[in-house]
Amino acid sequence: MPAILTVDDSRAVRTIVGKQVKELGFEVLEAEDGIQGLQVLADAQVDLVLLDVTMPNMDGPTMLEKMRAGGNQTPVIMLTSESKRSIVAGAMKQGITDYILKPFKPEELRAKVLSVLQGEPGGVDSVVDSAVGPPSPSPAESAGAVGLQAGPGGSRFVDILLIDDMENVHKKLRSLLPPHVTMAAFTSAQQALGACREKVFKVVLVDTEIPDVNSSVLAQQIRVLQPHAASVALSLRTANDAAGEVKDQGFDSVLFKPFRPETIDDFLVHYFDNQDFISVDDNVIKVADFTGKADRVERFYTRLHSVYGAALEKIAAACYDEAVLDLGSPPGEADKLAKFVIAVTGKSKEFGMSLSVVGPETARKALAGFEETKEVKFFPTVQAARGG
Repeated sequence: MPAILTVDDSRAVRTIVGKQVKELGFEVLEAEDGIQGLQVLADAQVDLVLLDVTMPNMDGPTMLEKMRAGGNQTPVIMLTSESKRSIVAGAMKQGITDYILKPFKPEELRAKVLSVLQGEPGGVDSVVDSAVGPPSPSPAESAGAVGLQAGPGGSRFVDILLIDDMENVHKKLRSLLPPHVTMAAFTSAQQALGACREKVFKVVLVDTEIPDVNSSVLAQQIRVLQPHAASVALSLRTANDAAGEVKDQGFDSVLFKPFRPETIDDFLVHYFDNQDFISVDDNVIKVADFTGKADRVERFYTRLHSVYGAALEKIAAACYDEAVLDLGSPPGEADKLAKFVIAVTGKSKEFGMSLSVVGPETARKALAGFEETKEVKFFPTVQAARGG
């Protein structure tokens, strides 16, 4: 019976992982940090390691480094929150097999575990490229991917795949995306299918009007290669009932051209909400640093208000008694900041949790100026909040 080692300082996460792995018929071993994880590997035969990034005593990347330095090549799936996603790129160099973003769905965990231990059923080479129509080589296609950004270290994981025969579309979308959202863009359907065999994408954007290409068939082929990716059609804003038409063609949703900042914001919230605004790591809610212009502050706080409830629910579901709100570098508007903290405090109480707030001195002074927030438990760092 294959044995799987789950290394995570959260008992709740280890319980969830253990339940799913046992239901697959595998043996489960546990460790609370990297030190214990290395000891388990020294004492037992393990077929797969599910490794958390952030842990006390020894974190996941350090354990991975020591494993590989000692000659241990056991496959590793790394578990990480969106806020720590950049660490995955470095871990790729140490040879992780895959990664999962927390909070994860049980079916995603089971699928990736089976993929590593048993191999994926079928083969991606069975997809017939000719179904998208004969290739029409052009200088742009011969050059390969346009604006390919595969992440640090040539990461296998890329956020967005864009297929559109007009390079200006690639450039415009790239200019509207945050720097940390990676994108690979192609003018050629064949090269895009090739990329789907080599990389893993979170969202696939396919233009509905590509010369000599049946976009619907192309999207279906990509779904075979990228079964977990969202499929989004690109359509002109003037198209009649485009949203309904693309659903009939097998797409999940539609993104209209020409792009507008507000629609791109909505797109990011829908598919990358935690990455752009809030991330959850154990009992810590990390608010993304605000780097936009002054006229986007209102929209920033509107997004925060729309997602913090779900973040608190995940923390409460893991049976934490306290939530920590890490404000990062919030905009300077004190009233909006206070309203947000008041809302999070109230929601925390509904779940039976207390709340500690972490942030810069400017945020502490801003909250101290309001009667409702002047008594909030405030700390300069997450470590101080957890020890407070």
